[in-house]
Amino acid sequence: MAPEVTRKPITPVRVHAWNGADLRDRPDKIVTEEPMEIRIHGLGQDARPLAVIMRTPGHDFELAVGFCVTEGIIDGPEDLAEVRYCLGPNAEQEYNVVTVATRRPVDVAERVRDFVSSASCGICGKTSLDQLEVMCAPLAVGLKLELSALVELPDRLRAGQAVFDATGGLHAAGRFDAAVGELLLVREDVGRHNAVDKLIGNAALAGLLPLSDSVLVVSGRVSFEIVQKAARAGITVLIAVSAPSSLAVATAARLGMTLVGFVRDGRANVYAGSQRVISS
Repeated sequence: MAPEVTRKPITPVRVHAWNGADLRDRPDKIVTEEPMEIRIHGLGQDARPLAVIMRTPGHDFELAVGFCVTEGIIDGPEDLAEVRYCLGPNAEQEYNVVTVATRRPVDVAERVRDFVSSASCGICGKTSLDQLEVMCAPLAVGLKLELSALVELPDRLRAGQAVFDATGGLHAAGRFDAAVGELLLVREDVGRHNAVDKLIGNAALAGLLPLSDSVLVVSGRVSFEIVQKAARAGITVLIAVSAPSSLAVATAARLGMTLVGFVRDGRANVYAGSQRVISS
């Protein structure tokens, strides 16, 4: 595996700050946002563009692999041959282009159009749910969580958001050990889907999938895509600080996932999978 280059997720700027009394010129920090093209290179095939994602630089290989896992292009590290940055026309590395090479041929001709449409209008309908069930292995059923411990997890995630502290402009996803509530990994990104993909890509590269003993906590709302990504990784409990969408709730219920939203200030709403939540 080629080494990944560390990019800066923070960009320095100067702002004119108004505080209600006077106007001051001062330095500030904002989150970096850049496009990254993911290319897929199947065995015996030519490399081809798969998707362009607006993301915060950093953990690019995790993002590319996680995207391929959660979108059903690959299943895990056994499918991976190499992840690398691409060479430009002058043999210079292009750090906004990442190629995922696989050990088997892949058919993505129809999927590319899906990626383009889902970037703007999302995915909906019974057909999408049917396809998702085919893509996902059955979720584990044995996990149990104390409600009193569950409501503390978003605060622990927030404490691990280093880049958010500097910029105030990032989403976060955290993977917790379900048994002890330990925060195992945090990933931040300007896109909430990207933060989840980075987290799952890290697990895929480390050979940890499925994450049936982990709890996923996200800092924002939950859409269908977030539930889809969690399910592809084998995650059975998904916790969010904000609200879920109707399709996220329907999908979680259909797949047997526990979905908890509005987890803040000691309160929580269990939208699906209440059998895993212990309230006593």
